[in-house]
Amino acid sequence: MYLVVFRNRKHAGIDAAAYAADAQAMEDLARRQPGFRSFKSYVADDGEVIALSEWDSEAAARAWRTQADHAQVQGRGRSDYYESYTLFAGTPSRIHHFERPKA
Repeated sequence: MYLVVFRNRKHAGIDAAAYAADAQAMEDLARRQPGFRSFKSYVADDGEVIALSEWDSEAAARAWRTQADHAQVQGRGRSDYYESYTLFAGTPSRIHHFERPKA
C-alpha cells in the first residue's frame, strides 16, 4: 500500500461551485485509475482539509499525479483555490488493523 495525505487550506473568496465540481471530477477520475484503493476527505473546525488516498503502489500514485486531467486541475488548485498545502506520501512503516468479529 502507498498512502498520500494532502493537507490544505483554501483561500478566501474561491469559487466554491467550481472547486466542488473539480473535486468531484478528480475523485471520480481517481477511482478509475489502476491501483486506486480508496479516498476520504475530512474538514477540521478551523477549515483545514485532510484528504487521504490509498494506492496499491508508489508507481500507481505517481501515475495518478501525472495524469493529464489531474495535472491540469492541480494547476487550477495552485492558481485559484489553495492558500497553502502540504503533501505527504509514502509507504507506511507500520500498519495495525482491528475489526470486531461479527456476531
